[in-house]
Amino acid sequence: MTEFTLTQIAEALGAMLEGDGDIRVSGAAEPSSARSDQLALAMDPKYGDGLAKGAAKAAILWQGADWQALGLEAAIFVPRPRYAMSGLTTLMDAGPEIEPGIHASAVVHPSAKIGGGAAIGPFVVIGRDVTIGDGARIASHASLAEGSTMGRNALILQGVRIGARVQIGDNFIAQPGCVVGSDGFSFVTPEKSAVENVRKSLGDQGEAAQQSWTRIHSLGAVQIGNDVEIGANSAIDRGTIRDTTIGNGTKLDNLVHIGHNVQVGDDCLLCGQVGIAGSSRIGNRVVMAGQCGVNDNIFVGDDVIAGGATKIFTNAPAGRVLLGYPAVKMETHIEMQKSMRRLPRFMKSLKQDK
Repeated sequence: MTEFTLTQIAEALGAMLEGDGDIRVSGAAEPSSARSDQLALAMDPKYGDGLAKGAAKAAILWQGADWQALGLEAAIFVPRPRYAMSGLTTLMDAGPEIEPGIHASAVVHPSAKIGGGAAIGPFVVIGRDVTIGDGARIASHASLAEGSTMGRNALILQGVRIGARVQIGDNFIAQPGCVVGSDGFSFVTPEKSAVENVRKSLGDQGEAAQQSWTRIHSLGAVQIGNDVEIGANSAIDRGTIRDTTIGNGTKLDNLVHIGHNVQVGDDCLLCGQVGIAGSSRIGNRVVMAGQCGVNDNIFVGDDVIAGGATKIFTNAPAGRVLLGYPAVKMETHIEMQKSMRRLPRFMKSLKQDK
């Protein structure tokens, strides 16, 4: 078990330390359940009372807290608690245990190029002409198909599937079960379909004949920038002709689906169960809360923020804050909901007036 002194932690966080910096801790915990060898996280005054219930000698506290009055031997002070959490967890997370080198049960094509310091776990399959950068860690049962490329310091967790010709930058993280480079969901009928008629008429299926769907194959691939993370069981489809793209610094939560030909910009945050339909373009720094949906062939501008379960059917201008089904400005949606709640009372008064 790795231990850290408070001085090491404070230096890693760029934070102020008071008290005994030689105290050693092996982990972090909530104040009320912290052991003596753990660092209590009481970064807001509302958590201060919990320190008396736990046994922590030291804590990360809010600015201005009286650490001695709280019965502590030392304290670390941070100006932005949630940001401090990112540094603390990075320091303390040892990551998955993957033995250095290539496991005997891994299948690696002779033409594959694997960088120095790689750790490749059991039952990993690496295909023809795959290139993997230095410092890669690949956990068990992952596979990288032919012609795929991955940059330095990748972390590929259990059961990840990287498809053919996928190009990935440095510092990539793929959580268990995600699939990058699956075929796009693209089908067509020999004659105009009922779906096409409905899209044009907004309701009328027309006289479309009964037809079977014919597959359009995906000849493109997926391009992913640097510092990208893909959540567990998410799926990114390859493009039909041009590649599907994910920009630098973008993070996808679990169960996110990116359709074929989609372009996602830099530093986007797409939360659980977000779905983006084919050929849409997402700008930079876009944030979509859980269960947001984006229609196909539209554009969502830079710095758009969409609240949970928002459905975006038309182009969204840069900087817009959206909510609802269909998506409208968040303040408009709130006013609409207030009006809807008043409707029963309004209808009752209307009847009484008659």
